[in-house]
This record gives sequence, C-alpha cells and structure tokens, in this order.
Amino acid sequence: MKLLVVSQYFWPENFRINNLVSALSAEGVQVEVLTGQPNYPQGRVFDGYRAWKFIKGIFNGVTIHRLPLVPRGSNSALFLILNYLSFVASGILFAPFALRRKKIDVIFVYAPSPILQAIPAILLKWIKRAKLVVSVQDLWPESLEATGFVRNRVLLALVRVLVRWIYRHTDLILVQSKAFVDPVAALADRRKICYFPNSADDVFSTPSACSNCPIEGLEAGFSVVFAGNLGHAQSIETIIDAAALLADAPDIRIYLVGDGSRTVWIQGEIQARNLKNVVMTGRYPSESMPAIMGRASALLATLKDEPIFYHTIPSKIQTYLAAGRPLLACMNGEGARIVMEANAGISCAAEDASSLAKAIKQLSSMSDLERERMGQNGQQYFKKHYDSNMLTRTLISHFEDVLTVRQDQK
Repeated sequence: MKLLVVSQYFWPENFRINNLVSALSAEGVQVEVLTGQPNYPQGRVFDGYRAWKFIKGIFNGVTIHRLPLVPRGSNSALFLILNYLSFVASGILFAPFALRRKKIDVIFVYAPSPILQAIPAILLKWIKRAKLVVSVQDLWPESLEATGFVRNRVLLALVRVLVRWIYRHTDLILVQSKAFVDPVAALADRRKICYFPNSADDVFSTPSACSNCPIEGLEAGFSVVFAGNLGHAQSIETIIDAAALLADAPDIRIYLVGDGSRTVWIQGEIQARNLKNVVMTGRYPSESMPAIMGRASALLATLKDEPIFYHTIPSKIQTYLAAGRPLLACMNGEGARIVMEANAGISCAAEDASSLAKAIKQLSSMSDLERERMGQNGQQYFKKHYDSNMLTRTLISHFEDVLTVRQDQK
C-alpha cells in the first residue's frame, strides 16, 4: 500500500503523527509525508529550514516533502491566519508537481487545527484517483469560536460550509473521541464516521528505562507536572489561580513544562503574585518527556469550560495514562470521564481553581501506595484501549477497507 500522509505539523515538531508514521512504515506501508516548514509552537522556522523553500528530507526512512509557508508568529492572529492559508496555497500550487511521479493509493490527513489542510489533499485525491481518510483532532468551526479566534457569525457560517465540503469529499472520517461523532455527523454522512483514538509512544510506559530527569528538584516534595501547549484552550488561568490558593502548602509545586501563546502572561502573573510554587521549565525534546513524567508525583491536564471541549480528549490524557502516574483532570466531559473510568486519578470541574487546589491537596495527602495504584490503573487502561501497536494495525485495516470499496466499485 502506498500512503501519503498530509499534515501541516510534523517532526521535528512534537505531534502524535510522528510516531504513527514510523509505526506505519514499520508495518510495511510505503509512506511519504507532505508537510510544512517546522515552526510550531515558537512561531519561527526551526534552524536548518527555510520558510519559502520546498525541501525534501528523510525521517526514519520516510521521505518528507516540505511546503513553503508563512510562520505562525508569536501570539498574532494575522500571522496564524496567513500560516493556515499559506499551507493550503502551497499544497495546491506545489504538491501536484512534487508528487507527479508518485503512485498513491490512500491519502491520510492528520487534522488538528486547521482542518483546512485537507483541501490540498482533496485536490491530490482527484489527481491521483486515491482514497482520502481524514483524522479529525479538533472540531471546526466550534474550536475557532471556543478559543475566541473567530467570533463573527457570518465567518463561522462560511467555515461551516467549507468543513461540510471537506467532509463530503472524504471517504472515511476518523474521530479521536466518541463524543465527536454527533457534531461531525451534523456536517457529514454518519456512515463515513469511525472512532479512532489517539495513542502515545510506547516509551512513555517505561520511564525507568529513560535517561535521568533533566528538571532539577522534580522529585523533591509533591510535584504536579503540566506538559504541553500553554494556550488559551488549556485555561492556564485556572492553574495560576489554584497555585495562589496553594501558597500555604510549601511542599507542593506546579511545573509547567512547555510553552505557547500564554507564556509571557504566565511569567507576568508569577512575578506579580509572587508565586514561588510555580516553575516554568520551558519546552523539552520529546525524548526527555518520559523521564519527566515518570518522576512527577502527579500529571495535570486542564481545558476551558466550553461545550466543544466536553467532546474533546486532549492527547496528553493517553500519554499521562501510559506514564503510570496519577492524573489530575480539571475539565468537563470525555477527558474527565476517561480518568474516572480508569480509576487513574481525580477530576474536577473545568475552570474551577478552588476545586483544582483541593484535588491537588487530596492527592498529595494520599499514601504512596494509593497513588501508585492509580498510576497502575492508568497504564492498564492505556494498554487495553490505546496500545499503539493495536491502533496501528486498526488504522491499516481502515485503509484496506476504503481500498476494498474502490475495488468493488470498479
């Protein structure tokens, strides 16, 4: 099977699709990747790459075609829009020529925001007479409205029409949460929708095999680690407010491991409120994360209190479960439900700083044995529902199924 993966984000950017591409290649699928120049999350193109140049490269034996694009910039709505649109434009202009000699059976779009990246994939589908599978990671246009990125009702309606068009030209729509099915079905044929969850790199389940933890002092006291993007959707304000409420618990520290659009705001709040229990470490390479997570006392995931996020399972949930540490889920809906169903931690309402502070204190007061049991429960739940080898084989079966439909139609 010849597979083209289309994703605006790819290695050296840290996304789930990196591991999935390697796993598909290891299973014998002939994979190539169409992506952009790496610039997430800092907003500037990584060293060794050029924004306005078409580049070919290799990642774990897989050929990568990198399209020119406008970097997303730092906390700029204008540059983010240009970033989204430039990838689409480059895909339309350059991809058909770059791939003109390539035989493609299936095109797989990994679609966190923006789902617009499926547009050049649809063009390639027509040219190559291939099947198109789209993995929906974020709901559009709902996520645009929930994050405050777009508020204009007319523009949201136009995006809805565009998303409906994308779904109509997709052969199979994979959704990362069962709660995504109904919202997607409002814009697409329900018969084309299939639940396909995210996984995590297997190395997260074996932190003892990893290198030493790069964060000094992490194992001292009770350490709560939030890992990932520090953006508006993550309700970082709730974490900061909870930290202020925990000022009387000097043994508890919150580590923010990552960066994002709220980084400068967080730094200002830490200084203004004299929060000595919040540590910003910056972003670490993915290779360091298993050691960091495996040595944390607890792992924290937060989301804003918006209806769209009731349906969403943050990809860090699977990673946290695999790491075998107790979880703190400050969110509503599917993410919290999974944590409680797995008996892998404590959940509290989204954007409720008081409840989050109480949950952190509750977890810190438990015995090591109780917390260890929660971590083990999480790992067992991960292996049953999100094992990467199992999901890779399932995805290949989905590809084979859409190809079988094509053969039947001949």
